[in-house]
Amino acid sequence: MSEPAVDQQEERPVDPYDAEWRRPAATPSEQRSDIILAVALGVGTLLSLTLYTIAGFYPEPAPMWASVLWAIGITAPLAFRRRFPCSVSIVVAVMFIVGGTVLVPEVLFTNIALFLAIYTVGAWVPNRRRAVLIRVLIIVAMFVWLLVSMFIQATDPDALPSLSRVGLFSPLVAFILIQILTNILYFGAAYFFGERVYQSSRERAALEQRTAELEAERARSARQAVALERVRIARELHDVVAHHVSVMGVQAGAARTVLDANPAAARDALTNVELGARSAIEELRKMLGTLRAHGEPTDEESSPSTVGVSQLGRLADESTANGLPTRFELVGTPVPIPAVVSFNLYRIAQEALTNARKYGGTTATAELRLRYLDDAVELEITNTGTVPTVARRGGLGLIGMRERVASSGGVLEVGARARGGFLVRAAIPLGRPGDQAMESVAASIADARFASSAAARPQTTTTKDQA
Repeated sequence: MSEPAVDQQEERPVDPYDAEWRRPAATPSEQRSDIILAVALGVGTLLSLTLYTIAGFYPEPAPMWASVLWAIGITAPLAFRRRFPCSVSIVVAVMFIVGGTVLVPEVLFTNIALFLAIYTVGAWVPNRRRAVLIRVLIIVAMFVWLLVSMFIQATDPDALPSLSRVGLFSPLVAFILIQILTNILYFGAAYFFGERVYQSSRERAALEQRTAELEAERARSARQAVALERVRIARELHDVVAHHVSVMGVQAGAARTVLDANPAAARDALTNVELGARSAIEELRKMLGTLRAHGEPTDEESSPSTVGVSQLGRLADESTANGLPTRFELVGTPVPIPAVVSFNLYRIAQEALTNARKYGGTTATAELRLRYLDDAVELEITNTGTVPTVARRGGLGLIGMRERVASSGGVLEVGARARGGFLVRAAIPLGRPGDQAMESVAASIADARFASSAAARPQTTTTKDQA
């Protein structure tokens, strides 16, 4: 008894459908169950042995002391059947043949013991080639022994005197065929059920592994969702606060400048500061209301904010009132736009105008253009004035723009214009997914551009972040 049922040193996770997979070793509880089973079979074998002897099963049976030792020898190894299945099966098979040869009067519990031994090899041996080889050798040996025994009985005139040997299909031949069929079913069942149990264990391990992988994936998805939501909240807070605070700063500076010379203008500027503060508070309240809505979706499509491309004209008017003359132009025939796309375009325009107001200078002007193409929508914001030559560290404005455009499957073009000022252009496809939609967007944008302004457009899609 030298081969373990399972290599207990192999603890690394292996795919259950991989050839290297091994069934987990028998637990202490299972090993105790094997001991109890061996004891129960031993007691049953001794009881059956006594009854068969009293009934005179064999005219000249083996001595009782030899039969008792044999009963112990064929059942005791089953206590180790799951730890050493191959050795146990060989010992039990040898004892079975010995018992039949010396005429031990017991054929009930010994058949159960042999069945369990063969079944255990198929159910627990990790080396499947060895499992097949051991079972085939035992079954072949059993059939050879069976055929030899039946040949001896068939050629012995004194054996089986109650069975006639007359005729091609005599009662003796029928008896032999019954024995062969019974043994085929017996050994076939032991082989099949052992194999099936091993495969069931493999399938159960695969299910457990897949379940663990799904749990890990679910946890990873939850963490990613939290991270994405944090990014979205940070983006929204930046866009809302930066825009309104920028407007409030400009108006407060204007009020301070004209406070003594023109109190009425200062009063108007302070009124705009108050309105900007209220707008910022209102948008923050809506955002916080969304975050506190338990069980409600938190994506942008379900946001309580109603801003979108339909408010771009009003945004241009607000920008003009806040010190940056802005002209709004609508090109093409408006078509329905998904709420999240409309929302993102509004925020991009808001951020671009905020940057123009902060960095363009006092004489800067801006143009806001929304263009409806065949299967895309394009938002373009240009402004005159100065462009920072040094990137502002920690700026999040363009990062937020890129994230918004990327989330809608579009492209973003930003950069300084050749004739001065700055340009932000976002193009988002409508109606077609994937690369085909983006190719169509690029073609439509190229067709829609005016030849006169081609040379004035930036030649790169990367720039230093103004925000």
